[in-house]
Amino acid sequence: MEFFDVGQTVQRRDVFRGRVWSAQALRVVEDTPAALVTCAWPGAGVRVPAAYVRARRGETTVLREEAVRQLAAGTWTLSAGEWQDTVLLLWKPPGAHFSGDADHRLLTWYINFERPNVRRPRGFDTFDLLVDLLVDADLSRWRWKDEAEYAHARRLGIIDDVEHAHVDAAREEALALLAERAGPFAEADRWAAWRRDPAWPTPSLPSPPH
Repeated sequence: MEFFDVGQTVQRRDVFRGRVWSAQALRVVEDTPAALVTCAWPGAGVRVPAAYVRARRGETTVLREEAVRQLAAGTWTLSAGEWQDTVLLLWKPPGAHFSGDADHRLLTWYINFERPNVRRPRGFDTFDLLVDLLVDADLSRWRWKDEAEYAHARRLGIIDDVEHAHVDAAREEALALLAERAGPFAEADRWAAWRRDPAWPTPSLPSPPH
């Protein structure tokens, strides 16, 4: 496996049934056999489903449900934009059905359940499986997020029984890592203190996307 260079811009793509569902420009913090660590900050390029953009503006559940219906039907369109509000540090081991995100100044740990990475020359492909685990910055408490959206995706056939079993196993694995202070939590102080290299330009997506 070829590793990405530190500071390299890579593109994360969520791909469903051969089509890009979303894309995000990231910079590589480190890339080792243990995990790929990347980051993004406000201004980094993104492409997201247009229905999610409208949902963010209006904060309505109806539009988020519509985005999932469009995903199932293959009728979504993408809107170009920029990452907002937070600095993200993303940690993902090879073959994992989840990644760990730390929002800096460590606001929260965010476990995103997703397909294992498939590497490409300019980045990697995965697919967000719509359910998440939020963990307090001090690791003292956790809660599930977007369970209703996940159930909606199950009803629409986006997540079949095989993938659901992978998600269930990944949930148990993530909770075990938290309980044992393993994985990204083993270096919680290191990641809490991490800051990006100020010399790095803000990452952008290629146009047109590829």
